[in-house]
Amino acid sequence: MGWSNQTSRSCVLLLPVLCISLLDSLSPEPPRPPTAHPIFDGEPFIVSWNIPNLTCNRYNITLNTSPFLGVSNPAKVPGQFLSLFYIDRLGLYPYVDEATKRQFNGGVPQRGNLRASLVKAVDDIEYYIPSRTSPGLAVIDWEDWRPLWERNWGSKRIYRSLSVTYARKRDPSLPTRKAMAQAKQRFQSAAKSYMLETLSLGARLRPGYLWGFYLFPNCYNYGWMEPGYTGECPREVRRQNNRLLWLWEASTALYPSVYLQASLADSPKAALMVRNRVHEALRVAALPQRRSYTAPVYVYTRPVFVDQPKRLLSLGDLVHTIGEGAAIGASGAVLWGSSGDYDDKASCEALSAYLDDTINPYVVNVTAAARVCGDFLCKGKGRCVRRNYTSHEYLHLSPGSFSIHRSELGEFTVVGAPSLEDLMAFARGFTCQCYAGQNCDAHIPTPVPTKTTTTTTTTTTTTPSPSLSHITTPISPSSTSPEPLSQIPTAIPMWTTGSLPTQPPTEVLSSFSTTPDYI
Repeated sequence: MGWSNQTSRSCVLLLPVLCISLLDSLSPEPPRPPTAHPIFDGEPFIVSWNIPNLTCNRYNITLNTSPFLGVSNPAKVPGQFLSLFYIDRLGLYPYVDEATKRQFNGGVPQRGNLRASLVKAVDDIEYYIPSRTSPGLAVIDWEDWRPLWERNWGSKRIYRSLSVTYARKRDPSLPTRKAMAQAKQRFQSAAKSYMLETLSLGARLRPGYLWGFYLFPNCYNYGWMEPGYTGECPREVRRQNNRLLWLWEASTALYPSVYLQASLADSPKAALMVRNRVHEALRVAALPQRRSYTAPVYVYTRPVFVDQPKRLLSLGDLVHTIGEGAAIGASGAVLWGSSGDYDDKASCEALSAYLDDTINPYVVNVTAAARVCGDFLCKGKGRCVRRNYTSHEYLHLSPGSFSIHRSELGEFTVVGAPSLEDLMAFARGFTCQCYAGQNCDAHIPTPVPTKTTTTTTTTTTTTPSPSLSHITTPISPSSTSPEPLSQIPTAIPMWTTGSLPTQPPTEVLSSFSTTPDYI
């Protein structure tokens, strides 16, 4: 509901008392370290698209990705906003083929040629990221081995056995215990060198891109089928992550994964799993002391279940993944998909409908809410983060104050302004993490903004705008002539604040109709 001028004036008179009362009632919090500025000005939280579209194009099926910032695909295409470096796209990565056991580039890091790898990596980086100044995300996807010896279990144990064999080959007189100790030391040292020097090379050659390794940090918080699951990262895992300080110091972004398995569908345990993974990423991002701000965190997620890749996530699942990331303080989410997920006409049609009916309205909602909260509570100088990361507060637009409209061209416009109740709800559930060099102490502004019905459809989202018009402009660029707009339910009414439902409410599902990371 909008505020009249008379109501607004009354609110201004009462606001200082309300603010003092509200802020006094909130529990004190430890100071949050400043964080990097958003990659897109004025966008505290973005969702990036990284799903192949070749098959869908072949069937002339349109995928409306207008709400996403940074649309790319995982194919070998240079000059994309998100450059994904698989093992064959960056340097000479030493690994063992899991199926054939064939060794490539030495098999284990200590047998690889790091110098030759870096020489090739220069060419690879210059090819895939031709611009020296453009901003973007650079994700290195090296998953065959892990830099900590003890984390190479299961099928990755081969890297430990090959390392011991190599140590004994170099010195046949070594006793078993000494051979294992030497193998561990040399493996970890070489693994660190490969990762650290490749990462540093990328950041030096293309400083506008945010460099990091996919799956780092990991939390290993599996076991959600067990009773009493909390989602917390095991203490030993946190200690191991502390030992990777060299990696967090060199990374200019972190890319943890929160892919869901079908056993977590519409389950509150999914939220527990995701929030703890994101929280661990934010924790290790704050460990380096060499810089004055924390690296941004971009959460990798998928629109399907990892073990049922033809089954799309529900709205509740999106809240548990994208919504959790936004509320806890991530800078964005990357929606990734493989070519096998959408390899026929039926799956492309399902994805197209899912975009229109479910994920696009939610992406519009959560990214706009992050802007609203950041603009008004943090003065546009920081992002809103949960006061208590274990709470169930989410960055969602209030359906009483905002409406989302979709044009015939599929473009979205958010119309409205936050009420005093909205701002107070944000202040109760969220505080501010300031951008580097900014002062953004959480406060409720005066005067409270009055509601607007602006439906301008020509803008971009790469530069900041005045607060009110910034909220009410569309999420993506469009033509100069607006098409007729149809209103979409804004609503995730039960999830703006308060308890997380174990089952999404039926009115929400009807409004948006739809159908462990592997170690």
